[in-house]
Amino acid sequence: MFWLMEGMCFLPTFLVIWSSCSFIVSYIISLFEHHVPPVFPYISDTGTHTPESGIFSIMIVISAFLGVATMYTRYKFVEKLNEATHTVNPRLNHITFYVGLIGCMGMCVVASFQETVITSVHDIGALIAFLFGVIYILLQSIVSYMSVPHGSSLPLCRVRMVISIISVVAVFPMIICAIYVNHSDPHWESYKEEDPYRMASAVCEWIVAFGFIFYFLTYIKEFQVCGFFLFLYTSHYYLYF
Repeated sequence: MFWLMEGMCFLPTFLVIWSSCSFIVSYIISLFEHHVPPVFPYISDTGTHTPESGIFSIMIVISAFLGVATMYTRYKFVEKLNEATHTVNPRLNHITFYVGLIGCMGMCVVASFQETVITSVHDIGALIAFLFGVIYILLQSIVSYMSVPHGSSLPLCRVRMVISIISVVAVFPMIICAIYVNHSDPHWESYKEEDPYRMASAVCEWIVAFGFIFYFLTYIKEFQVCGFFLFLYTSHYYLYF
């Protein structure tokens, strides 16, 4: 466990564990409360009813803030690496970071507006979170290839690109099939009618969601060489923490 204390690798590690738990815990609670079926409900449906809705909201918001912290650390890592190697376009690094921030904002919207309360706002937040999240990991994969061999190894780049491509491929049927699904009642009863569109959309949603999680898992090794220093300037002194 000493590797967890190296650099900033605790950030993506905690993000992966927390995000996985946020999906799994709300799913287990909603399943025992008979609010969703056992096989591939929508992720949002697992956080619609009480008591799981409160847990889902809190955990997703925390995941969003952990995502911002992880993305910012990755952004600074690439920025500092680029000062020595000049292999990555600084503008691409900036754009990638801002795209990730917008995706995290979408997660906060999803957590704050329940599906059955303000459906349109919830759906817009989910669309932003998934679309910008997929764009973020795809851009980061390109950045990774540009930084070889200084920042990322070639095998790691290939893993990231595979996860990105799978997520990109899955996000389109997720959105298209969701258009044909009746979201008026996410309760288990609404799942009893066989709906291939709902099943296809939900399966793709879970694939994309865990694609994000596995992608952040690939940051751990690189974050071991990252450090965080806080500089405070007083009238005559610099304080280092």
